[in-house]
Amino acid sequence: MDLTPGTPALVIGGDARAAGQVAALLAAGADVTVVSPEATASIEDLADRGLITWHRREAAMSDVHAAGVVLTGHADEHGPDRILDTGIVTLVGGGPGDPGLVTVAGREAIESADVIITDRLAPLAALAWARADAEIIDVAKIPGGRSTSQDDINQLLVEHAKSGQNVVRFKGGDNFVFGRGSEELLACLHAGIETRVVPGVTSAIAAPALAGIPVTHRGLTQGFTVISGHVPPGHPESTIDYPALATAGTTIVVLMGVRTLSAICEALADGGLPARTPAAVIADGAMPSQQVVRATLATIGEAAAGLGAPAVAVIGDVADIPGLNGSPA
Repeated sequence: MDLTPGTPALVIGGDARAAGQVAALLAAGADVTVVSPEATASIEDLADRGLITWHRREAAMSDVHAAGVVLTGHADEHGPDRILDTGIVTLVGGGPGDPGLVTVAGREAIESADVIITDRLAPLAALAWARADAEIIDVAKIPGGRSTSQDDINQLLVEHAKSGQNVVRFKGGDNFVFGRGSEELLACLHAGIETRVVPGVTSAIAAPALAGIPVTHRGLTQGFTVISGHVPPGHPESTIDYPALATAGTTIVVLMGVRTLSAICEALADGGLPARTPAAVIADGAMPSQQVVRATLATIGEAAAGLGAPAVAVIGDVADIPGLNGSPA
């Protein structure tokens, strides 16, 4: 979409297809307003993060007059007749948020889908590739907000496939990196549904790379460890051996750790990782709203306190390579 940055754009409607339009407008630099009495969790999330304006009402002519671009539309509810048979499910990893990072196989799956079950962190602009008659179902999980249970998502996948439809499960990053893709795969296989997997670019590598931070660098580190920060150290559900991680000598990448980052850094310091170890947090990686904060193990929790999810933390010498990622050469 070719727009002058700051162009006022209006999206009338709040369904998942509208969310795709919103994402495309944001990527083009537009100032986006959504007018709809109700909206998907993805649109609500963008509004809560201050990236768009959402008016919870019916559109008025004054809204249209104030906009430079107006988008609206609806799905064709009368798709072609089809012989019902068991369909298939394709688990598509959408990458870190930029639709340009979706694989060719992922795009082909979206273009041919009858039903797309999409997440908050999937690149919503890619939904524009869907057929006009495709059904798009938003099952976003917002931290501390609206959420669809995993059991309900699994049931949606199975029920739509059993009705003979070609179903795409569209998620951010890679389905199998803290994406619960394996649970969805097992649910489909147990129900006798043919299932394919299209891997995606994981934000664990992509977000740091887009901030100029390689997770490995010759002479600094020979490996990296990706952990979930969903629960803090010491939590009954935590399985991370933080003392071992602190002395492993690898780059540490933390996903889903916005709320727990300070506790994780404290546990790593207690385990022996030097307080001066470089660290960085990349929020909204691959999106126009991407932000990067750099500090040390001792200070990154406080420095990144104003950032929201999604965010990726990187702890290790690679976060401060002179001349490469913002440090003096």
